[in-house]
Amino acid sequence: MSGEPELFRRAVAALKAVQPRPEVEFGEVRPPQRLAPWSFAYSAEVNGPAGELSTGRLVLLHDPEGAEAWDGVLRLVAYVRVELDPELASDPLLPEVGWSWLTEALETTGANFTALGGTVTQTSSARFGDIAGPARTDDLELRASWTALDPELTSHGTAFCDLMTSAVGLPPVGVTIFSQRPAT
Repeated sequence: MSGEPELFRRAVAALKAVQPRPEVEFGEVRPPQRLAPWSFAYSAEVNGPAGELSTGRLVLLHDPEGAEAWDGVLRLVAYVRVELDPELASDPLLPEVGWSWLTEALETTGANFTALGGTVTQTSSARFGDIAGPARTDDLELRASWTALDPELTSHGTAFCDLMTSAVGLPPVGVTIFSQRPAT
């Protein structure tokens, strides 16, 4: 990491210190190269209790000169995609719920940020003919970015992992899911 600004090195070290839950597969990936002079990225995958799959990326961008839209020099970009149960996919409040997974995760972890923005998109795909896969799939995609106010990004990385686990329906750490049993 020689030649990299000290602020960026500290921010990357903080992200590398994130200890995700055991259900989260978390690994470093090649970051985008043209969005900022310095970048770092993680990829994540989580399987939910009912077989839902959540995949995502968290990208750290650093521009020592800042960017007007960022309102700072450290920008985090998150992308999350989750497979949905058809019943959940029909909920008209789903985009708001999806966005709340992110905002609550940032608040709960105490992440210091500004300039939060993003989109939540619901998609449904139907397959016809000889194409392999389920006849219908429903997905939710969340794309968001925010500016970290300091290089202590451990809480931001933890919030990203919490977002991923919320998206597949995993309860908070320490809460047990009781499976439904048939009445006897």
